[in-house]
Amino acid sequence: MRRYLRIVVLCLACGFCSLLYAFSQLAVSLEEGAGGGGGKPQAAAASWLAGGGRGGARGVGSSGAAAHPGGSDRYSLKVQPAQRMHLAVVACGERLEETITMLKSAIIFSIRPLQFHIFAEDQLHDSFKGILDSWSFLKTFNYSLYPITFPRENAVEWKKLFKPCASQRLFLPLILKEVDSLLYVDTDILFLRPVDDIWSLLKKFNSTQIAAMAPEHEEPRIGWYNRFARHPYYGKTGVNSGVMLMNMTRMRRKYFKNDMTAVRLRWGDILMPLLKKYKLNITWGDQDLLNIIFFHNPESLFVFPCQWNYRPDHCIYGSNCQEAEEEGIFILHGNRGVYHDDKQPAFRAIYEALRNCSFKDDNIRSLLKPLELELQKTVHTYCGKIYKIFIKQLTKSIQDRYDRAPKER
Repeated sequence: MRRYLRIVVLCLACGFCSLLYAFSQLAVSLEEGAGGGGGKPQAAAASWLAGGGRGGARGVGSSGAAAHPGGSDRYSLKVQPAQRMHLAVVACGERLEETITMLKSAIIFSIRPLQFHIFAEDQLHDSFKGILDSWSFLKTFNYSLYPITFPRENAVEWKKLFKPCASQRLFLPLILKEVDSLLYVDTDILFLRPVDDIWSLLKKFNSTQIAAMAPEHEEPRIGWYNRFARHPYYGKTGVNSGVMLMNMTRMRRKYFKNDMTAVRLRWGDILMPLLKKYKLNITWGDQDLLNIIFFHNPESLFVFPCQWNYRPDHCIYGSNCQEAEEEGIFILHGNRGVYHDDKQPAFRAIYEALRNCSFKDDNIRSLLKPLELELQKTVHTYCGKIYKIFIKQLTKSIQDRYDRAPKER
């Protein structure tokens, strides 16, 4: 009998403990539902980020990327920030307007939020801040401003290589140590479709590829590298570095084959020896050094089609970018200063249309018709004769922008 009483008491005790546990869980769930500032995250405010020149880098339009200050760990885990696409540009001299127009084109069409890394001469910082802060109402991008930075012992030599500050791009993996992947573009780039689409090419990299670029030329008969280069270069016609997608984690880890030593060198160790060896033989500065690196390490490069880096060379002697003819231009690269002279008016027409465009929906919707009329005036040039490829993808990008739900824009 005593044994049965013990069993009954034990069962009652277990039941009582189970009830206590159930009530405690109910209390926790009610507390979570009622607490935490009304159950909605506060908008993240603009903030100064660590690093950068003259006291830091400004972040704007964070679109909820920061966790709720003072919130519990449980709460912050529920509010995961959207993964940002990182875009870098280097601006020196008279490149402010070009850079701002490029950034505008990236913002207009992109879907996911953007993080801009802007490397600029000190005298340009205030202008960048003033313009980009005035866009903070968009809440679709952050930006960080950095000074131009080169290794101290060779800073003057690096800065004067090719165009002012252009070789800064070579050091981005070493400066932006916390950034995993990055899209670098020149200031004279215009996005005619979302940055998301070129960013997605990172997923197509195989296990050995660390970067992606487009060929310098499609037609070897007019190629520069295969006719004039006095140094090694990638592939048949070299590659153009004006649009360069990078997995910088892999770049920092890789040991590169080279023609200076039997020992493989890491990114931070290979650049200066290459410059010393080839500085009398290179014409296009940092782009030539990249060509030399990928000549010796071809397995490390992913090559994307010319429509992702469409330049005057693709049409001034006749159309030679088949992918652009079929699908339109995805990214326009106005090198040779064509945005600012009358030599290639088709390029200039696209630039001026986007430069003068505001972020208002009506303004973007109405961009196409006057632009097409302007392009029709350029048919006396080879590029103008195929003007429809300049607006084929642009038309689709504008339509897609308004087909998306408002919360996605």
